[in-house]
Amino acid sequence: MSFEISRAHSLLADAMSARAMRQKMIASNIANIDTPNYKARDIDFETALIQKEKQIYSKESENTLKMAKTNGAHLGGYSEINNERATIYLRDGITQRNDGNTVDLDVETTELSKNSVMYSALTAALKKDSMIFRSVLDASAKV
Repeated sequence: MSFEISRAHSLLADAMSARAMRQKMIASNIANIDTPNYKARDIDFETALIQKEKQIYSKESENTLKMAKTNGAHLGGYSEINNERATIYLRDGITQRNDGNTVDLDVETTELSKNSVMYSALTAALKKDSMIFRSVLDASAKV
């Protein structure tokens, strides 16, 4: 039997794993900057995290308020997207060099720094979530 601090805790942990995977993908692109015919790759893990969120919070599905639609053609909310796992794709819109390589160092370093900031934010959120649980334990020990 496993003990779960909160539902958000496991979602944050999965998001951190996905960010670490993206960090490796970007590092791989940078490592292959001089490889002929190498195509820059990226990973779309947001859809996988949306699926994980739906799975974690599915126990509340009958108690959640559904988004109202006045027309059947209206788009659904972000949680209604139907992708099941992260996909690796080739980046579009990047110019190809003479050797066929599409890695742009400026783009990669920008994405690397954005990913690093997001990873730090997730780490801070995970610490905050753990501190809330720890404060409840400390308060109950004093009673």
